[in-house]
Amino acid sequence: MKARAALLLAMALNACTPTTGGDVSRGAPFTESSLPPVKVFTTGHHTSPLRANNDLALDFIELSFRLESGRDLPVLTRFEGPITVTVVGEQPASLQHDLRRLIGRLRSEAQIDISQISAPRANITINAVPRKQIRDMLPQAACFVAPNVSTMEEYRSSRKTKQANWSQLRARTRLAIFLPNDVSPQEVRDCLHEELAQALGPLNDLYRLPDSVFNDDNVHTVLTGFDMMILRAYYSPKLHNGMTRGQVAATLPHILREINPRGETVSARFSTRTPIQWKRAIETALGPSSKNSARRSAAAEALRIAEAMGWQGQRRAFAHYAMGRVVKHENPREAQQQFLAAKRYYIATPGTALHQAYVATQLAAYSISQGKGQEALQLIAPHVETARQNENAALLSTLLLLRAEALDLENRTSEAQAVRLDSLGWARYGFGSDWAVRAKLREIASLNPLKG
Repeated sequence: MKARAALLLAMALNACTPTTGGDVSRGAPFTESSLPPVKVFTTGHHTSPLRANNDLALDFIELSFRLESGRDLPVLTRFEGPITVTVVGEQPASLQHDLRRLIGRLRSEAQIDISQISAPRANITINAVPRKQIRDMLPQAACFVAPNVSTMEEYRSSRKTKQANWSQLRARTRLAIFLPNDVSPQEVRDCLHEELAQALGPLNDLYRLPDSVFNDDNVHTVLTGFDMMILRAYYSPKLHNGMTRGQVAATLPHILREINPRGETVSARFSTRTPIQWKRAIETALGPSSKNSARRSAAAEALRIAEAMGWQGQRRAFAHYAMGRVVKHENPREAQQQFLAAKRYYIATPGTALHQAYVATQLAAYSISQGKGQEALQLIAPHVETARQNENAALLSTLLLLRAEALDLENRTSEAQAVRLDSLGWARYGFGSDWAVRAKLREIASLNPLKG
Protein backbone atom coordinates (compact mmCIF):
# COMPACT_ATOMS: atom_id res chain seq x y z
CA MET A 1 0.00 0.00 0.00
CA LYS A 2 1.23 3.47 -0.91
CA ALA A 3 -1.02 6.19 0.49
CA ARG A 4 -1.37 9.91 0.11
CA ALA A 5 -1.64 11.18 3.67
CA ALA A 6 -4.90 12.74 4.74
CA LEU A 7 -2.82 15.44 6.43
CA LEU A 8 -1.63 17.35 3.36
CA LEU A 9 1.01 19.76 4.55
CA ALA A 10 0.55 21.97 1.51
CA MET A 11 -3.00 22.59 2.61
CA ALA A 12 -1.64 24.32 5.68
CA LEU A 13 0.24 26.71 3.46
CA ASN A 14 -2.62 28.80 2.15
CA ALA A 15 -3.71 31.94 3.93
CA CYS A 16 -6.31 31.40 6.65
CA THR A 17 -5.78 27.64 6.24
CA PRO A 18 -7.91 26.90 3.20
CA THR A 19 -8.02 23.23 2.24
CA THR A 20 -8.80 21.38 -0.94
CA GLY A 21 -10.91 18.91 0.95
CA GLY A 22 -14.37 20.47 0.80
CA ASP A 23 -16.91 17.71 1.50
CA VAL A 24 -19.39 17.91 -1.34
CA SER A 25 -21.92 15.71 0.39
CA ARG A 26 -23.13 18.53 2.64
CA GLY A 27 -25.68 21.11 1.55
CA ALA A 28 -26.82 21.32 -2.06
CA PRO A 29 -25.55 18.75 -4.55
CA PHE A 30 -22.28 19.77 -6.15
CA THR A 31 -23.75 20.06 -9.62
CA GLU A 32 -26.60 22.31 -8.46
CA SER A 33 -24.84 25.46 -7.37
CA SER A 34 -25.96 29.06 -7.04
CA LEU A 35 -22.35 30.13 -7.63
CA PRO A 36 -20.65 30.69 -11.01
CA PRO A 37 -19.72 27.54 -12.97
CA VAL A 38 -16.71 25.48 -11.95
CA LYS A 39 -13.55 26.52 -13.77
CA VAL A 40 -11.15 23.82 -14.95
CA PHE A 41 -7.59 23.93 -16.19
CA THR A 42 -6.97 23.13 -19.82
CA THR A 43 -3.28 24.11 -19.94
CA GLY A 44 -0.38 24.29 -17.55
CA HIS A 45 3.31 25.13 -17.56
CA HIS A 46 5.46 22.13 -16.72
CA THR A 47 8.98 22.52 -18.11
CA SER A 48 11.80 20.04 -17.57
CA PRO A 49 14.19 21.19 -14.84
CA LEU A 50 17.80 22.13 -15.42
CA ARG A 51 19.40 19.51 -13.17
CA ALA A 52 22.76 17.79 -13.13
CA ASN A 53 22.45 14.20 -14.25
CA ASN A 54 24.50 13.14 -11.22
CA ASP A 55 21.80 14.62 -8.99
CA LEU A 56 19.01 13.08 -11.07
CA ALA A 57 20.62 9.66 -10.79
CA LEU A 58 20.86 9.91 -7.00
CA ASP A 59 17.24 11.08 -6.78
CA PHE A 60 16.09 8.26 -9.07
CA ILE A 61 17.84 5.57 -7.01
CA GLU A 62 16.54 6.85 -3.67
CA LEU A 63 13.01 7.27 -5.02
CA SER A 64 12.94 3.85 -6.69
CA PHE A 65 14.66 1.55 -4.21
CA ARG A 66 13.11 2.63 -0.92
CA LEU A 67 9.65 2.92 0.56
CA GLU A 68 8.54 5.93 2.60
CA SER A 69 8.83 3.76 5.70
CA GLY A 70 12.57 3.58 5.06
CA ARG A 71 12.48 -0.05 3.99
CA ASP A 72 14.71 -0.86 1.01
CA LEU A 73 13.29 -2.47 -2.12
CA PRO A 74 15.42 -5.30 -3.56
CA VAL A 75 14.70 -4.80 -7.26
CA LEU A 76 13.13 -2.39 -9.73
CA THR A 77 9.53 -3.16 -10.66
CA ARG A 78 7.37 -1.60 -13.36
CA PHE A 79 4.87 -2.48 -16.07
CA GLU A 80 6.22 -4.04 -19.25
CA GLY A 81 4.45 -3.33 -22.53
CA PRO A 82 1.33 -1.18 -23.08
CA ILE A 83 -0.45 -0.11 -19.89
CA THR A 84 -4.24 0.09 -19.61
CA VAL A 85 -6.26 2.18 -17.15
CA THR A 86 -9.96 1.93 -16.31
CA VAL A 87 -12.27 3.68 -13.87
CA VAL A 88 -14.96 1.93 -11.82
CA GLY A 89 -17.43 3.23 -9.24
CA GLU A 90 -19.43 6.43 -9.09
CA GLN A 91 -17.14 8.93 -10.78
CA PRO A 92 -17.09 12.61 -9.80
CA ALA A 93 -17.92 14.91 -12.70
CA SER A 94 -14.38 16.28 -12.99
CA LEU A 95 -12.51 12.97 -13.07
CA GLN A 96 -12.60 12.14 -16.77
CA HIS A 97 -11.38 15.59 -17.82
CA ASP A 98 -8.43 15.41 -15.46
CA LEU A 99 -7.64 11.78 -16.27
CA ARG A 100 -7.58 12.42 -20.02
CA ARG A 101 -5.21 15.34 -19.54
CA LEU A 102 -2.93 13.32 -17.27
CA ILE A 103 -2.76 10.33 -19.62
CA GLY A 104 -2.02 12.70 -22.50
CA ARG A 105 0.89 14.19 -20.57
CA LEU A 106 2.24 10.77 -19.59
CA ARG A 107 2.22 9.73 -23.23
CA SER A 108 3.81 12.90 -24.60
CA GLU A 109 6.18 13.97 -21.80
CA ALA A 110 7.16 10.67 -20.15
CA GLN A 111 6.73 8.68 -23.39
CA ILE A 112 4.84 5.91 -21.60
CA ASP A 113 2.51 3.70 -23.66
CA ILE A 114 -0.58 4.16 -21.49
CA SER A 115 -4.25 4.43 -22.45
CA GLN A 116 -7.70 4.35 -20.90
CA ILE A 117 -10.11 1.52 -21.70
CA SER A 118 -13.76 0.96 -20.83
CA ALA A 119 -13.40 -2.65 -19.59
CA PRO A 120 -14.07 -3.32 -15.89
CA ARG A 121 -10.49 -4.57 -15.36
CA ALA A 122 -7.19 -3.18 -16.57
CA ASN A 123 -3.55 -3.02 -15.51
CA ILE A 124 -4.53 -0.08 -13.31
CA THR A 125 -8.09 0.09 -11.97
CA ILE A 126 -9.11 3.44 -10.50
CA ASN A 127 -11.81 2.90 -7.89
CA ALA A 128 -13.95 5.99 -7.19
CA VAL A 129 -15.34 5.37 -3.70
CA PRO A 130 -16.73 7.39 -0.78
CA ARG A 131 -14.05 8.89 1.43
CA LYS A 132 -15.42 6.93 4.38
CA GLN A 133 -14.46 3.64 2.72
CA ILE A 134 -10.87 4.81 2.42
CA ARG A 135 -10.77 6.09 6.01
CA ASP A 136 -12.33 2.87 7.31
CA MET A 137 -9.50 0.96 5.65
CA LEU A 138 -6.66 3.44 6.29
CA PRO A 139 -7.64 6.21 8.74
CA GLN A 140 -4.72 8.52 7.87
CA ALA A 141 -5.02 8.20 4.08
CA ALA A 142 -6.76 10.48 1.62
CA CYS A 143 -6.25 7.93 -1.19
CA PHE A 144 -3.93 5.03 -1.89
CA VAL A 145 -2.61 2.52 -4.41
CA ALA A 146 -2.12 -1.21 -3.84
CA PRO A 147 -0.44 -3.95 -5.91
CA ASN A 148 -1.92 -7.19 -7.27
CA VAL A 149 -5.55 -6.16 -6.69
CA SER A 150 -8.27 -4.40 -8.69
CA THR A 151 -11.06 -3.79 -6.16
CA MET A 152 -11.55 -2.79 -2.54
CA GLU A 153 -12.84 -6.28 -1.77
CA GLU A 154 -9.64 -7.82 -3.11
CA TYR A 155 -7.52 -5.40 -1.15
CA ARG A 156 -9.51 -5.99 2.03
CA SER A 157 -8.86 -9.74 1.85
CA SER A 158 -5.19 -9.50 0.85
CA ARG A 159 -3.91 -6.36 2.60
CA LYS A 160 -1.98 -8.30 5.28
CA THR A 161 -0.54 -10.89 2.91
CA LYS A 162 2.51 -11.00 0.66
CA GLN A 163 0.24 -10.35 -2.30
CA ALA A 164 -0.24 -6.68 -1.33
CA ASN A 165 3.33 -6.16 -0.06
CA TRP A 166 5.35 -3.84 -2.27
CA SER A 167 8.66 -5.28 -1.06
CA GLN A 168 7.62 -8.73 -2.30
CA LEU A 169 6.77 -7.42 -5.77
CA ARG A 170 8.95 -8.52 -8.70
CA ALA A 171 6.84 -7.12 -11.58
CA ARG A 172 3.78 -4.91 -11.91
CA THR A 173 0.85 -6.35 -13.80
CA ARG A 174 -2.24 -5.28 -11.85
CA LEU A 175 -2.78 -2.44 -9.37
CA ALA A 176 -5.71 -0.59 -7.85
CA ILE A 177 -5.98 3.09 -7.03
CA PHE A 178 -8.62 4.20 -4.53
CA LEU A 179 -9.80 7.80 -4.89
CA PRO A 180 -12.51 9.59 -2.88
CA ASN A 181 -15.51 10.59 -5.02
CA ASP A 182 -17.13 12.95 -2.51
CA VAL A 183 -14.43 15.61 -2.07
CA SER A 184 -13.47 18.69 -4.08
CA PRO A 185 -12.41 18.26 -7.72
CA GLN A 186 -8.90 19.42 -6.85
CA GLU A 187 -8.46 16.81 -4.13
CA VAL A 188 -9.64 14.10 -6.54
CA ARG A 189 -7.18 15.32 -9.17
CA ASP A 190 -4.31 15.65 -6.70
CA CYS A 191 -4.84 12.06 -5.57
CA LEU A 192 -5.07 10.95 -9.19
CA HIS A 193 -1.71 12.49 -10.11
CA GLU A 194 0.21 11.21 -7.09
CA GLU A 195 -1.26 7.71 -6.99
CA LEU A 196 -1.03 7.11 -10.74
CA ALA A 197 2.59 8.32 -10.73
CA GLN A 198 3.42 5.88 -7.95
CA ALA A 199 1.42 3.06 -9.53
CA LEU A 200 3.68 3.50 -12.54
CA GLY A 201 6.99 4.36 -10.92
CA PRO A 202 8.77 5.37 -7.70
CA LEU A 203 7.17 4.65 -4.33
CA ASN A 204 9.23 6.95 -2.11
CA ASP A 205 8.97 10.67 -1.29
CA LEU A 206 11.93 12.97 -0.67
CA TYR A 207 11.65 16.27 1.20
CA ARG A 208 14.74 17.58 -0.59
CA LEU A 209 12.98 17.75 -3.98
CA PRO A 210 11.68 21.30 -4.53
CA ASP A 211 9.72 20.66 -7.71
CA SER A 212 8.08 17.26 -7.45
CA VAL A 213 4.95 15.45 -6.28
CA PHE A 214 7.39 12.90 -4.82
CA ASN A 215 7.72 15.12 -1.75
CA ASP A 216 5.89 14.81 1.55
CA ASP A 217 5.31 18.56 1.76
CA ASN A 218 2.69 18.10 -1.02
CA VAL A 219 3.27 21.61 -2.34
CA HIS A 220 3.21 20.27 -5.89
CA THR A 221 0.05 18.32 -6.54
CA VAL A 222 0.22 18.06 -10.35
CA LEU A 223 3.05 16.10 -11.98
CA THR A 224 5.95 18.43 -12.74
CA GLY A 225 8.60 18.44 -15.45
CA PHE A 226 10.94 16.73 -12.97
CA ASP A 227 8.39 13.99 -12.32
CA MET A 228 7.89 13.36 -16.02
CA MET A 229 11.65 13.09 -16.51
CA ILE A 230 11.89 10.54 -13.67
CA LEU A 231 9.01 8.52 -15.16
CA ARG A 232 10.54 8.70 -18.63
CA ALA A 233 13.79 7.29 -17.25
CA TYR A 234 11.80 4.66 -15.32
CA TYR A 235 10.32 3.38 -18.59
CA SER A 236 13.52 3.53 -20.61
CA PRO A 237 14.00 0.35 -22.69
CA LYS A 238 17.40 0.06 -20.99
CA LEU A 239 15.65 -0.85 -17.70
CA HIS A 240 13.52 -3.87 -16.88
CA ASN A 241 11.90 -5.71 -14.00
CA GLY A 242 14.23 -7.39 -11.54
CA MET A 243 17.22 -5.08 -11.95
CA THR A 244 19.11 -4.47 -8.74
CA ARG A 245 20.08 -1.10 -7.33
CA GLY A 246 23.65 -1.53 -8.64
CA GLN A 247 22.49 -2.53 -12.11
CA VAL A 248 20.16 0.47 -12.36
CA ALA A 249 22.85 2.83 -11.04
CA ALA A 250 25.24 1.60 -13.70
CA THR A 251 22.66 2.10 -16.47
CA LEU A 252 21.27 5.49 -15.44
CA PRO A 253 24.13 7.65 -16.78
CA HIS A 254 23.43 6.35 -20.28
CA ILE A 255 19.69 6.94 -19.95
CA LEU A 256 20.03 10.44 -18.53
CA ARG A 257 22.57 11.42 -21.16
CA GLU A 258 19.92 10.66 -23.78
CA ILE A 259 16.87 12.27 -22.17
CA ASN A 260 18.57 15.18 -20.37
CA PRO A 261 21.66 16.18 -22.39
CA ARG A 262 21.79 19.59 -20.68
CA GLY A 263 22.37 17.80 -17.40
CA GLU A 264 25.82 16.70 -18.52
CA THR A 265 27.19 20.22 -18.18
CA VAL A 266 25.45 21.29 -14.95
CA SER A 267 27.34 21.12 -11.65
CA ALA A 268 25.92 18.60 -9.18
CA ARG A 269 24.53 19.81 -5.85
CA PHE A 270 24.69 16.43 -4.03
CA SER A 271 21.91 17.25 -1.56
CA THR A 272 22.08 15.51 1.80
CA ARG A 273 19.48 13.01 2.93
CA THR A 274 16.74 14.16 5.27
CA PRO A 275 17.06 12.80 8.84
CA ILE A 276 14.01 10.95 10.12
CA GLN A 277 14.05 13.23 13.19
CA TRP A 278 13.45 16.27 10.97
CA LYS A 279 10.56 14.55 9.20
CA ARG A 280 8.92 13.66 12.51
CA ALA A 281 9.42 17.18 13.85
CA ILE A 282 7.76 18.69 10.77
CA GLU A 283 4.85 16.25 10.94
CA THR A 284 4.29 17.07 14.61
CA ALA A 285 4.58 20.82 14.05
CA LEU A 286 2.01 20.85 11.24
CA GLY A 287 -0.15 18.01 12.52
CA PRO A 288 -3.62 18.56 13.98
CA SER A 289 -3.42 16.32 17.04
CA SER A 290 -0.60 17.78 19.13
CA LYS A 291 -0.91 20.50 21.75
CA ASN A 292 0.43 23.89 20.72
CA SER A 293 3.41 23.62 23.09
CA ALA A 294 4.40 20.30 21.49
CA ARG A 295 3.97 21.75 18.03
CA ARG A 296 6.16 24.73 18.87
CA SER A 297 8.86 22.46 20.32
CA ALA A 298 8.72 20.32 17.21
CA ALA A 299 9.03 23.33 14.92
CA ALA A 300 12.01 24.55 16.94
CA GLU A 301 13.58 21.10 16.62
CA ALA A 302 13.04 21.14 12.85
CA LEU A 303 14.79 24.51 12.68
CA ARG A 304 17.65 23.29 14.88
CA ILE A 305 18.22 20.27 12.66
CA ALA A 306 18.02 22.36 9.50
CA GLU A 307 20.65 24.74 10.84
CA ALA A 308 22.89 21.88 12.03
CA MET A 309 22.66 20.23 8.61
CA GLY A 310 23.70 23.49 6.97
CA TRP A 311 20.64 23.52 4.73
CA GLN A 312 20.14 26.69 2.71
CA GLY A 313 17.27 25.50 0.51
CA GLN A 314 13.62 24.59 0.71
CA ARG A 315 13.94 22.33 3.76
CA ARG A 316 15.33 25.24 5.80
CA ALA A 317 12.56 27.42 4.40
CA PHE A 318 9.89 24.85 5.23
CA ALA A 319 11.09 24.66 8.84
CA HIS A 320 10.70 28.45 9.15
CA TYR A 321 7.31 28.16 7.52
CA ALA A 322 6.24 25.50 10.03
CA MET A 323 7.27 27.74 12.92
CA GLY A 324 5.30 30.60 11.41
CA ARG A 325 2.22 28.42 11.19
CA VAL A 326 2.57 27.35 14.82
CA VAL A 327 2.92 30.86 16.30
CA LYS A 328 0.75 32.91 13.92
CA HIS A 329 -2.28 33.12 16.22
CA GLU A 330 -0.48 33.79 19.49
CA ASN A 331 2.26 36.01 18.06
CA PRO A 332 1.52 37.33 14.55
CA ARG A 333 4.63 39.50 14.46
CA GLU A 334 6.92 36.57 15.21
CA ALA A 335 5.07 34.55 12.59
CA GLN A 336 5.76 37.27 10.04
CA GLN A 337 9.48 37.07 10.76
CA GLN A 338 9.38 33.32 10.24
CA PHE A 339 7.48 33.67 6.97
CA LEU A 340 9.94 36.32 5.77
CA ALA A 341 12.82 33.96 6.60
CA ALA A 342 11.08 31.20 4.67
CA LYS A 343 10.67 33.57 1.73
CA ARG A 344 14.39 34.40 1.71
CA TYR A 345 15.44 30.75 1.59
CA TYR A 346 12.85 29.91 -1.05
CA ILE A 347 13.97 32.79 -3.27
CA ALA A 348 17.53 31.44 -3.08
CA THR A 349 16.38 27.96 -4.19
CA PRO A 350 15.60 27.19 -7.85
CA GLY A 351 12.25 25.53 -8.50
CA THR A 352 10.39 27.06 -5.54
CA ALA A 353 8.09 29.59 -7.24
CA LEU A 354 5.04 27.70 -6.00
CA HIS A 355 6.39 27.61 -2.44
CA GLN A 356 6.90 31.37 -2.63
CA ALA A 357 3.28 31.80 -3.71
CA TYR A 358 2.09 29.93 -0.62
CA VAL A 359 4.25 32.10 1.64
CA ALA A 360 2.89 35.20 -0.09
CA THR A 361 -0.62 34.28 1.04
CA GLN A 362 0.52 34.40 4.66
CA LEU A 363 2.36 37.69 4.25
CA ALA A 364 -0.52 39.27 2.34
CA ALA A 365 -3.08 38.08 4.87
CA TYR A 366 -1.12 39.83 7.62
CA SER A 367 -0.84 43.04 5.57
CA ILE A 368 -4.61 43.05 5.00
CA SER A 369 -5.24 42.54 8.71
CA GLN A 370 -3.10 45.64 9.32
CA GLY A 371 -5.09 47.66 6.78
CA LYS A 372 -2.16 47.82 4.31
CA GLY A 373 -3.94 47.19 1.04
CA GLN A 374 -1.22 48.41 -1.33
CA GLU A 375 1.41 46.32 0.42
CA ALA A 376 -0.80 43.25 0.11
CA LEU A 377 -1.37 43.90 -3.60
CA GLN A 378 2.38 44.06 -4.19
CA LEU A 379 2.89 40.79 -2.31
CA ILE A 380 0.17 38.98 -4.26
CA ALA A 381 0.91 40.27 -7.77
CA PRO A 382 3.89 38.04 -8.72
CA HIS A 383 2.18 34.81 -7.72
CA VAL A 384 -1.25 34.67 -9.35
CA GLU A 385 0.18 33.40 -12.63
CA THR A 386 2.35 30.89 -10.75
CA ALA A 387 -0.75 29.37 -9.18
CA ARG A 388 -2.45 29.27 -12.57
CA GLN A 389 0.51 27.65 -14.33
CA ASN A 390 0.77 25.04 -11.59
CA GLU A 391 -2.97 24.34 -11.88
CA ASN A 392 -3.66 24.98 -8.21
CA ALA A 393 -7.21 26.31 -8.03
CA ALA A 394 -7.33 26.45 -4.22
CA LEU A 395 -4.21 28.62 -4.13
CA LEU A 396 -5.33 30.70 -7.13
CA SER A 397 -8.74 31.46 -5.63
CA THR A 398 -7.14 32.27 -2.27
CA LEU A 399 -4.78 34.77 -3.91
CA LEU A 400 -7.66 36.35 -5.82
CA LEU A 401 -9.82 36.63 -2.70
CA LEU A 402 -6.94 38.25 -0.85
CA ARG A 403 -6.49 40.64 -3.79
CA ALA A 404 -10.18 41.55 -3.59
CA GLU A 405 -9.89 42.44 0.10
CA ALA A 406 -6.75 44.50 -0.58
CA LEU A 407 -8.59 46.37 -3.35
CA ASP A 408 -11.44 47.07 -0.97
CA LEU A 409 -8.95 48.56 1.47
CA GLU A 410 -7.76 50.85 -1.33
CA ASN A 411 -11.37 51.90 -2.03
CA ARG A 412 -11.28 50.21 -5.46
CA THR A 413 -14.64 48.58 -4.91
CA SER A 414 -15.65 47.75 -8.47
CA GLU A 415 -12.29 46.11 -9.17
CA ALA A 416 -12.62 44.14 -5.94
CA GLN A 417 -16.03 42.84 -6.94
CA ALA A 418 -14.74 41.73 -10.35
CA VAL A 419 -11.76 39.90 -8.86
CA ARG A 420 -13.93 38.24 -6.22
CA LEU A 421 -16.35 37.04 -8.90
CA ASP A 422 -13.45 35.67 -10.94
CA SER A 423 -12.23 33.71 -7.93
CA LEU A 424 -15.47 31.80 -7.38
CA GLY A 425 -15.21 29.37 -10.29
CA TRP A 426 -11.69 28.43 -9.19
CA ALA A 427 -12.84 28.18 -5.58
CA ARG A 428 -15.52 25.68 -6.61
CA TYR A 429 -12.85 23.48 -8.19
CA GLY A 430 -10.44 23.97 -5.29
CA PHE A 431 -12.78 23.77 -2.29
CA GLY A 432 -15.82 21.89 -3.58
CA SER A 433 -19.33 22.58 -2.42
CA ASP A 434 -21.07 25.93 -2.04
CA TRP A 435 -20.82 25.89 1.74
CA ALA A 436 -17.04 25.38 1.58
CA VAL A 437 -16.62 28.20 -0.94
CA ARG A 438 -18.79 30.58 1.10
CA ALA A 439 -16.88 29.66 4.26
CA LYS A 440 -13.64 30.60 2.51
CA LEU A 441 -15.15 33.91 1.38
CA ARG A 442 -16.15 34.73 4.97
CA GLU A 443 -12.82 33.60 6.36
CA ILE A 444 -10.74 35.83 4.11
CA ALA A 445 -13.18 38.76 4.38
CA SER A 446 -12.75 38.59 8.17
CA LEU A 447 -9.13 39.68 7.73
CA ASN A 448 -10.25 43.09 6.51
CA PRO A 449 -10.41 45.55 9.44
CA LEU A 450 -13.05 47.56 7.57
CA LYS A 451 -15.37 44.55 7.84
CA GLY A 452 -14.83 43.88 11.50
